[in-house]
Order: sequence, then structure tokens, then C-alpha cells
Amino acid sequence: MIKINLLPFRAARRKENIRRQITVYVLSVVLVLLVAGYLFLNLTSTLSALADEKAAQNRELAKYADTIRKIKAIEKKVAEIEEKLNVIKELEKNKTGPVRLLDEIAMAIPKDRLWLQSIQEKKGSLRLSGTAMDNDTVALFMTNLEKSPQITSVDLQGTKLQNLKAYKLNVSIFNLTCKTYSFKEKKKTTTKKGRKKTRR
Repeated sequence: MIKINLLPFRAARRKENIRRQITVYVLSVVLVLLVAGYLFLNLTSTLSALADEKAAQNRELAKYADTIRKIKAIEKKVAEIEEKLNVIKELEKNKTGPVRLLDEIAMAIPKDRLWLQSIQEKKGSLRLSGTAMDNDTVALFMTNLEKSPQITSVDLQGTKLQNLKAYKLNVSIFNLTCKTYSFKEKKKTTTKKGRKKTRR
């Protein structure tokens, strides 16, 4: 019977398996390192591109920031001009209001038939007193005043007949009160009375 020693063959086979495993391990490590290197380079490139894009956007924003500052400065100037114009309009309104009122009163006077002796205005209340040829002239003056947009109402306080002996003429002395455009009627305040509770 022939005996064959298989120990050297088994040892060689074991060494071959070990060598193969080491080779697979090394190749796996190399592959992992290559993939990691690729991902690292790709990520670095992406980060660089994002940094460049951010820098470009910052430069663009800097341009817009300068434009925004200019727009805000212009808006501020416009607001100041509008404020000045509003002040001028208010001054013109306050200035022309009484002048217009006096002009309309003068236009309402019947020519050569009525003469004003006193004009008093306070808080939208206007008092007129004067002399007229007759009561019809006073009525005509009141009608003309009521047509004025500056006057809201006209009330006759009284008339008095006066004889001018020097001219042998009878005239009417009158007193009127008017409410002007600036008059604002105060709102009446109503108080609610609480109900008293009755005990049973």
C-alpha cells in the first residue's frame, strides 16, 4: 500500500487562502480609500463652487444695498417735502379762509342799501351788525349770506327802526348771527342711568 503525505499540499493550500484573503482585504482598503478620495474631492469642489456662488451673491447684495440706501434717502427726502407741502397747504388754508369769508360777506351786501358797522368772529360764530334801508334789504342780505359756502346758517337777532333826522330818513338797525364753515357742533353726551336692584 502506498502512503501519500498530504501535509505539504494542505499547508500550501492554507497559505494560498491566506494570501488571497490578504489580497482581497488590501484591494478592499484601496477601493475604500479611492471612493473616499473621490467623495472628498467632489465635496471639496462642491464647497468651493458654493463659496464662489456665495461670494458672487454677496457682491450682488452689496450693489443692491447701495441702491437700497439711495432709495431710502430719496424716500426720506420725499417724505420731508410732503410734510413741508402739507404745512404750506395748512398755512394757506388758514390764511385764505378768513379772507374768503370776508369777501363773500362783501359780495352778499346789497350795494348802496346796507352798511356793516361791526363784524365779530369767534370759534365759528359770526356776529354782524349794521344799518339797512329797510327790513327787506336785511332779508335780502340774509338770503345772500345763506348762499355762501362759507356760512352754514343765518339767524336774525333783531331789528330796530331808527329815524335819521338829518337825512329825513328811516333806517333799520339789525343784528345777525351766523355759523361759519369752521363751526363744529358739540355732540350731546347721553348718560345711561343704571337700574336699581330691588331686594325681595
